[in-house]
Amino acid sequence: MSLHGTTILSVRKDKAVAIAADGQVSLGNTVFKSTAKKLRSIADGKIYAGFAGSTADALTLYERLEGKLEKYNFSLTRACVELAKDWRTDKYLRKLEAMMIIVDATTSLILSGTGDVIEPEDGIAAIGSGGAYAKSAAKALLDVEQYNAEQIAKKAMNIAADICVYSNHNIIIETINSK
Repeated sequence: MSLHGTTILSVRKDKAVAIAADGQVSLGNTVFKSTAKKLRSIADGKIYAGFAGSTADALTLYERLEGKLEKYNFSLTRACVELAKDWRTDKYLRKLEAMMIIVDATTSLILSGTGDVIEPEDGIAAIGSGGAYAKSAAKALLDVEQYNAEQIAKKAMNIAADICVYSNHNIIIETINSK
């Protein structure tokens, strides 16, 4: 699965964050699976991560992230910065081809293998081939008062799936409400 064959989106609105992923796994122009699970729960559901890229590489990164979270007392930003450092400098990790969006009740981050740890300023993060479509739709919907974070994520992901051939409508959404 390539970095460009999926859509992951997170939307932060009011006191909630929703993270969504499509279910399509494709290799080139062939759909291999339509029900893949690209979101993972960490820290007993307090943190969610979604990935675009190679599944094996993403699972390796999840394991590393869990270790960093335990080491840094579940400080999401600190753990992600330390993971990004390792990812960029370690000979083995440097070859991993994936991107991740990681969210908790207060923080949303995008991680890449080039050492980037980006916190979106508008509360919307998106990666993968349908990421730009999903982000654009979410930005347009963010100001609609009657939509919460989960509703925006769902509508935006469906719009992306309508446009991006590497994304589908089998969407999984997880929501974290802050106190």
